[in-house]
Amino acid sequence: MFVAVSMVVVLGLGAMAAAGKLGGGKKDGSKAVAVARGSLVDKALAVGTIEPRVEVSVKSILAGVVRQRFAAVGDFVRRGQPLLEISPNPTPLEMVELRRSVELREIELKNLERDLARQQELRNRNLISPSDIEIAQQHVDESRSQLSLAQERLALQEGGKVLTGGKQVETVVRAPIDGYILEDSIEIGDPVVPLTPYQAGTVLMRMAAMRDLIFRGTVDEIDVGRLKEGMPVTIKIGALPNASVKGRLEKIWLQAHKQEQATVFPIEIVLTEVEGATLRAGYSANAEVIISRRDSVLYIPERLITHRNDSSFVTVRTGPGKTVERSIKTGLSDAINIEVLQGLQASDSIVEPPPREIS
Repeated sequence: MFVAVSMVVVLGLGAMAAAGKLGGGKKDGSKAVAVARGSLVDKALAVGTIEPRVEVSVKSILAGVVRQRFAAVGDFVRRGQPLLEISPNPTPLEMVELRRSVELREIELKNLERDLARQQELRNRNLISPSDIEIAQQHVDESRSQLSLAQERLALQEGGKVLTGGKQVETVVRAPIDGYILEDSIEIGDPVVPLTPYQAGTVLMRMAAMRDLIFRGTVDEIDVGRLKEGMPVTIKIGALPNASVKGRLEKIWLQAHKQEQATVFPIEIVLTEVEGATLRAGYSANAEVIISRRDSVLYIPERLITHRNDSSFVTVRTGPGKTVERSIKTGLSDAINIEVLQGLQASDSIVEPPPREIS
């Protein structure tokens, strides 16, 4: 399941000093934390997978069984290249019905042609109107078309190939796109249900153009209001820890989804830069959407700040055993570290009160 949280990563010199001690502990148990200088990056984290932008299900328009396979999972194929051969597999009853259908259509056509000839004789003697001839001719044309269709169905079941409308219909299933075969869900001899307007049909293979991969995932509703399409993204792939993948936020869904009691919004990220990685469909990945970044700024742990009357204060150590409370102005924060805009210098040390003991 996808989950998403907001995070800020602190980079730069002084990060360890900002989280640790500057001097030894005092008798009252307080510690001094240095003001650090570095980079603050506010990010929204989305969890998802690497997927092809376009994935195609390969299906057959003919019923039968799988006779032969021309390509396997992992193969790259060009559009129009043979993938599978479907062998018609009618039952004896179906063959009898097909032959009988052809016979009935032939009888019907002969009867209509005789009727048309009689109508023409009556017309020559001015006993019927021209419209009667047109109607009779229409019936003959329709019957001839139905006979041709019945003959093509019979030929297809008997030989596997038929010429219709000047175009050969064959039982070979061909690749609909240039791409790789991701999944093969059938075996030789398996039955195949055809694709029609009334049924989905059997999925024979799944293909994708692996040159066009994207990240699909979700971000928490808390963060989605801060996201905008076009924001830069850093993607980390669990199976490829050394890979460097960059991207750009391309799409944010308008409709939220519910996932494990959380409200999340799907997003799509287009990959713009891939170094040191051969990406595969289905890789789990984390996407860090960069919302805001501050470089070479002063920052301190936010836990050191006291808030009173919409103002922020810290306790600054001015000398051995000496402290003073100072008002500061803050900027970017993620509730762990916070940017200091005014009131402190890089040489200042902030007093951290000792942790409270739980009795």
